[in-house]
Amino acid sequence: MTTDPFAGLRVAITGGTSGLGLAFVRELSRRGARVAFIARTRERVEQVMREHPGVHGIAGDVSDKNDIYPMAIQITGELGGLDVLINNASDLGPTPLRMLSDTECEDLEHVFATNVFGPFRLTKALMGALAASAREGRGAVVLNIFSDAGLNAYPRWGAYGSSKAALHHMSRIWNEEHAAEGVRFLSLDPGDMDTPMYHAAIPDADPSTLKRPEQSAHELLETIAEVLPQMVQI
Repeated sequence: MTTDPFAGLRVAITGGTSGLGLAFVRELSRRGARVAFIARTRERVEQVMREHPGVHGIAGDVSDKNDIYPMAIQITGELGGLDVLINNASDLGPTPLRMLSDTECEDLEHVFATNVFGPFRLTKALMGALAASAREGRGAVVLNIFSDAGLNAYPRWGAYGSSKAALHHMSRIWNEEHAAEGVRFLSLDPGDMDTPMYHAAIPDADPSTLKRPEQSAHELLETIAEVLPQMVQI
């Protein structure tokens, strides 16, 4: 009998109460992972915890540097370490989307605080736990959620797209720097999904043309699983 590669795995997810993040929480919980998730709204965090007994929720904002270390301490304290970090939380910027030259500096700063500096700070704070997991032979993977807007110059997606481009390249550098330690970094695009964030960006989008978050979450976890068997013995 083959053991699910996520059974017993310690996984942390940002933006875990909506869209793709919630889909990750649901599938990982179902597959026997030990899950901690982060989201800004305490009420939604508590609701998701009630719906998924055994999952640990943390109310916090990845864009706020003062929240990072308390969140990291809670993650490792509740899970007893960390094997997989999924940096999923994202900020589009003001909607309706606007041209980059019409974007306020403060709005651009907040998009980067959520999409770049948040993942940077949280990953940095958890790097010791991830490296320890790799040394123990459990494996260590960081998945940063990417977007094709980080590759293609879509008009009015400038704040979001430029932040995702920065996150993608940062992921590639991290992967090179930590490969010898056994910590792997993935930067993957889940595709256009039927999520509140996508509909905020494109209000008239036809849901029937979009992927379900559950499908994207499953596909991305399968990609992580391709890496994990080389390192994890559960």
